[in-house]
Amino acid sequence: MTGEMTAMVCDGPGKALRQEKRPIPAPGPGELLVQVLACGVCRTDLHVVDGEIPAHYPIVPGHEIVGRVIALGEGVSGFVSGQRVGIPWLGKACGICTYCREGRENLCDNPEFTGATRDGGYASHALADARFCFPLPDPLPDGLSDLEAAPLLCAGLIGWRAYRMAVHGVGQVRRLGLYGFGAAAHILAQIAVAEGREVYAFTRADDTAGRDFALRLGCHWAGDSMQLPPEELDAAILFAPVGALVPAALKAVRKGGRVVCAGIYMSDIPSFPYADLWGEREIVSVANLTREDGTSFLRPEVAGRVKSHVVPFPLGEANEALRRLRAGEIEGAAVLVP
Repeated sequence: MTGEMTAMVCDGPGKALRQEKRPIPAPGPGELLVQVLACGVCRTDLHVVDGEIPAHYPIVPGHEIVGRVIALGEGVSGFVSGQRVGIPWLGKACGICTYCREGRENLCDNPEFTGATRDGGYASHALADARFCFPLPDPLPDGLSDLEAAPLLCAGLIGWRAYRMAVHGVGQVRRLGLYGFGAAAHILAQIAVAEGREVYAFTRADDTAGRDFALRLGCHWAGDSMQLPPEELDAAILFAPVGALVPAALKAVRKGGRVVCAGIYMSDIPSFPYADLWGEREIVSVANLTREDGTSFLRPEVAGRVKSHVVPFPLGEANEALRRLRAGEIEGAAVLVP
């Protein structure tokens, strides 16, 4: 493959992204080269840019990639040139560590992460390990466009993993709390409402627009994250990276309830009385994702229920997209379009 590609590069923690021209790479054994059609802007990208999670700099961020295959490396099977694919956060797992052998590749001891330890989708082209890519059907008249599909590759997948962790094994979950109503919560709320659950949306005290957005999506109630909801919750999922919300959520869930921390990064959790945890309440975390999360979520009967609300930005405006995400000015999900 000859020619030139464009990439937005982060040189180190706290540095603004810069635009760079580089040769289009050839795919190595087992890899796909894709032309990026859309790439979601995820809060994890902020953590990469801010140096709050491990990354290999300089790095091209972005791990909610919808692309089209333009070249296949040696040994690739199951994909063809021209096919639409999704590239998620988990870029590679070793396959041999204890966790991989147990079927928990999300906890792999030697993983690679798209947009953090291998270049991601804030670019016109990207390389990916074919084994960790998901085939995406081309959009039918009522199917998912490239922009709508992009947030599903992390906000959707992590939300789905957190959702299953929240509703399985803790008795009946009729009332579900979502703390932080951003890209993941707005996707997950639609699934939970479609399954007949009452969704309680929690936002910052001054975020009236976020609460209005949640109610428009069918949430039963929306209010301040630091206040108790009108009814006890059966489970809660925290997407906001604010440790102080853990004790707040514990107070909001009933005995036997579960609080799921879905972010890859969170500020320190303050101390809280043991009485708030007592009653067999649980705090658990979600770490990364597995390929099974993708195949189970990206089915028409699941992801087909979701309408992603997206705010598009040209690739060259990646810094502005990140700024607006940090400021809480995005309703739904931001998506970069090369």
